[in-house]
Amino acid sequence: VQLQAFGGGLVQVGGSLKVSCQVSGRTFSDYAMGWFRQAPGKEREFVAAISWGGSSTYYADSVKGRFTISRDNAKNTVYLQMNSLKPEDTAIYSCAAGQTVVNVVGGTLDYWGRGTLVTVSS
Repeated sequence: VQLQAFGGGLVQVGGSLKVSCQVSGRTFSDYAMGWFRQAPGKEREFVAAISWGGSSTYYADSVKGRFTISRDNAKNTVYLQMNSLKPEDTAIYSCAAGQTVVNVVGGTLDYWGRGTLVTVSS
């Protein structure tokens, strides 16, 4: 299974950006998906997760109300829409797959992909 995140870039404070993660190699709809991020010098942290069918979503408190996770099972893609971006959102954003959304939130991951850098400038 391969996961590749893309769509990162440089955005100003208060701006918006949408990153995507393309999955190949297995049945995408069998897995819950999640986004994680790692800022320079910091530990990796959970950002958002979505169930296999898309009916359940979970967010870290730091992004709740600003970020939205979604998925398109026909396109084997999961998205993260980021609004009202802050400098502390600067990080490498990576996607991951797990058996259940609870597993993803808890960091029990089956597959992990390469990330994309998001930089928020003030």
